[in-house]
Amino acid sequence: MDKVAYLESLLSDIDTIIELLELESDQSLESDLENKLNQAETQLENFKIDTLLNGKYDSLNAIVTLHAGAGGTEAQDWTEMLFRMYSMYADKKGYDITVLDELVGDEAGIKSITFLVSGENAYGYLKCEKGVHRLVRISPFDAGARRHTSFASVEVMPEIESSPEIQIRPEDLKVDTFRSSGAGGQHINKTESAIRITHIPTGIVVSCQTERSQIQNRETAMKMLYSKLAEKQEAEEMEKLSAIKGEIKKIEWGSQIRSYVFCPYTLVKDHRTAYETSNIDDVMNGNIQPFINDYLIKSN
Repeated sequence: MDKVAYLESLLSDIDTIIELLELESDQSLESDLENKLNQAETQLENFKIDTLLNGKYDSLNAIVTLHAGAGGTEAQDWTEMLFRMYSMYADKKGYDITVLDELVGDEAGIKSITFLVSGENAYGYLKCEKGVHRLVRISPFDAGARRHTSFASVEVMPEIESSPEIQIRPEDLKVDTFRSSGAGGQHINKTESAIRITHIPTGIVVSCQTERSQIQNRETAMKMLYSKLAEKQEAEEMEKLSAIKGEIKKIEWGSQIRSYVFCPYTLVKDHRTAYETSNIDDVMNGNIQPFINDYLIKSN
């Protein structure tokens, strides 16, 4: 059932319940009516947010890359926590996640990870997560139980297989092969199936090592390259538009967007919109949609 049909069904049920309540008071029907009204309100809110997803690539899948900032094990653990958060968010949305490239930490955590999020409007929602995410907590890796601040960056690209607007010439590519550093069995670890592609004109580098064959890894890496070039092109267009409008705005892909404070109090705050919540466990368990919705509303 599509979204419109689902809402129409809810409204029909609400009308029926109201008619029954007009004939006779019934506590169970009143409770059912309240539930149906809440469902309809949520569905209408989802419609409202969907109308804001009108960007060129918003409907596409998303390629997300997380990078640990300075700070060694602490930052790498924070990166792994963010990956868990986005994985749980994807699960709540009914999205699928496929890890494309991963570099694990020396002692714990993840140095960097790239993964594909597949589902309706995945890029439209997750593009709101671009930027630096800051963690403040008592470090579990510090014997002195001191408070640490860690950073991790989030990059988000639309998954684009090819585009007539983006031309990639073979002579502009530098292709390197190497052995996978991740888990995956004897074949993956002992053959040079991993691929790293450098786009010489822009300096953009992409890599994939999770597929079993070099050909599959190359195909995935090329999709990632198209996506990065498309994102770069879109960023340049937005900068030109801002200049034409006379707005003093820059696209700061690496700017700090959100803080997650575990100690001395609990707070998650988005620095772009001022939206915040003290329920940090709920956020770390993937409930980031309120932050995304608030950003989409306030940035349109």
